[in-house]
Amino acid sequence: MKALVVYDSAYGNTRQVAEAIVASLEPLQAAALSVTDFEAPALAEGDLLVVGSPINGWRPTPKVTEMLTTLGGGRLNGVKAAAFDTRVRFFLHGDAAKKMTKSLRAGGADIISKPMAFYVQGSEGPLSSGELDKAAAWAADLLKRVGG
Repeated sequence: MKALVVYDSAYGNTRQVAEAIVASLEPLQAAALSVTDFEAPALAEGDLLVVGSPINGWRPTPKVTEMLTTLGGGRLNGVKAAAFDTRVRFFLHGDAAKKMTKSLRAGGADIISKPMAFYVQGSEGPLSSGELDKAAAWAADLLKRVGG
């Protein structure tokens, strides 16, 4: 089993979260990949796919949305999946992770976690204090859920 953490990142915050997740997924063979480098054939039954995006206009970025669309129609059957987003702490902010989770489920993935939000300070970041530790803890929980 391997784990792929696929992300899009405008200012590096989502990439930092993705890398913190990968670092905490040992002993799985794990990698963080920009959405532009992801290839669907890299996934196999039993693998873990984690998708991350900053909130962009109340939803995932167009690149992440396009990738998830290509994974529809049961292409994710047998794949375990989870989603996260990076966002500003604000009373109205959208929920990209929830939308990505819905798309992953529609593609046939087995969703193993509720969508997760990681917070940034201002529109460009940096990440709020403690968010990388939160990412590591979430990854440890994902690892338990996949039996790693």
